[in-house]
Amino acid sequence: MTGPKTNERPGTRASVKHVRASAYKAREVLDEIRGLHVADAADYLTLCERGIAEPISKLLDSAVANAEHNDLQDAEELFVSACYADEGPTMKRWRPRARGRATRIRKRTCHITLIVSRMDDDKLEVKRNRAERRGAAKPKADRAARVAKSKGDEAPADEAVAETSADEGAIPHPLEADLSVDAPYGSGSHKALDDETMPDGFPIKGNANSAKYHQPDGRWYDQTVAEVWFADPASAEAAGFIEAGSKAKSSDASEEEEE
Repeated sequence: MTGPKTNERPGTRASVKHVRASAYKAREVLDEIRGLHVADAADYLTLCERGIAEPISKLLDSAVANAEHNDLQDAEELFVSACYADEGPTMKRWRPRARGRATRIRKRTCHITLIVSRMDDDKLEVKRNRAERRGAAKPKADRAARVAKSKGDEAPADEAVAETSADEGAIPHPLEADLSVDAPYGSGSHKALDDETMPDGFPIKGNANSAKYHQPDGRWYDQTVAEVWFADPASAEAAGFIEAGSKAKSSDASEEEEE
């Protein structure tokens, strides 16, 4: 027994005619959205890379709007119950070829129809339960708690985070350190003095904004105002600072020294 005729299928329909694409190309996309919820079908058409997906997406929006305004349906309860493409008129064109011949060019068109209907109560219940389970999913545990659990440690997540943050050997980021402390980056560092003089035993200048340090024989050492001082390059690099430029002096300065 055959199904209902095309014009007798239940649901709310929308159609577009004379689409400048072949019915074969339209059917390949329509086969993918047939039976899907309207939201899932819209997502598929948005990500589809075929050009025919754009007019089909507009057609789907039109069908949903017809169902809402004309049949007072809820868009959240609709699905694509039927969709098909019929061949439209073909425009004939001619292309000149060699030896005075010509080749026919066929510009295909199609008529697309899309029908949306209300889902069954059982399917709606399953979809709602699935959405509730997704919404009620517990957030992922804190990374410290998951690491402690993988190691077999039964300590709570709060204790693990407290132990991690209380690590005395941790060196703060150059932009996060408190430069008012005497040693903001450990024993190898010293805060900047009010008179901008060099502390004894800390000859290296550091700039917290750029996270760079300058050695005494550096090119920009004299022009740099130290925000923090370091005892040696190792202390500066351990704090996350990098050396600014080259330690070699400029060529002009070297020539003057040679003269």
